[in-house]
Amino acid sequence: MSSDMRYPELRGKNVLVTGGSRGIGEAAVRDFVATGANVFFNYRASSRRSDELVAELGSERTAATRADLAELRDVERLWEEAVAWKGGIDVVVNNASVREPIALDVSAEEWDRHWMTALRVNLVAPAHLSRFAIHHFLERGCQGIIIGLTGRIAVRGDYPDYLQDGAAKGGLNSLLRGVARGFAKDDILTYLISGGIIDTEQARAQVDSHGGPDRYLAEIPMGEFGTARDISELILFLSTGRARYSTGSTIDAGGASFLH
Repeated sequence: MSSDMRYPELRGKNVLVTGGSRGIGEAAVRDFVATGANVFFNYRASSRRSDELVAELGSERTAATRADLAELRDVERLWEEAVAWKGGIDVVVNNASVREPIALDVSAEEWDRHWMTALRVNLVAPAHLSRFAIHHFLERGCQGIIIGLTGRIAVRGDYPDYLQDGAAKGGLNSLLRGVARGFAKDDILTYLISGGIIDTEQARAQVDSHGGPDRYLAEIPMGEFGTARDISELILFLSTGRARYSTGSTIDAGGASFLH
């Protein structure tokens, strides 16, 4: 495993990454460990991938637990296990999300069930973890950083079959901006990373079902999809605290396809 010396501030820091077994989360786990940080992450179904990742990176530096973020008890347990692992948390990365289409003409019960799952995972779980983190940071009297992964859908709206995701991400934006305003005086910092089309399994499924790559590439001035590492690079930098005075900010990472 190569060592990344660009961010010495991260050496020895304890980081919680939700959804760390694949995609952007996996890239962040790998990159944090390369800087010398310790990373605790959760997965929902990818136990084999998670076990392999921990085995590769080393159990002294990484640990994982299964947690369904749609379930409050799992969210609480995830936080408790993450804190207990190394005795504290310095950075929380709210990365995990569900993104599954739902048609407008389904039954009210199915629509409600789908929406509630999306809101619990994409908004309510980050809210709980942020609340836990705020109390933790205040008790320790140290700087704490909370990062949320959002997207242009939070501002411009989403496709009709993904309305729940745009609504949840809009709530996430408001959540972390409110935390920034309320707790900047306590050195609790928050940042939002607004990703465009990032080449992950989740994004590829959407692209393939909504017109294919050419349609999306036509909207991106840079002419290419982003990579998980593009987002991970931002996560690492923001986790250092170097952008302290920019707390509450949203950083666009979409090849100029959408700008706040």
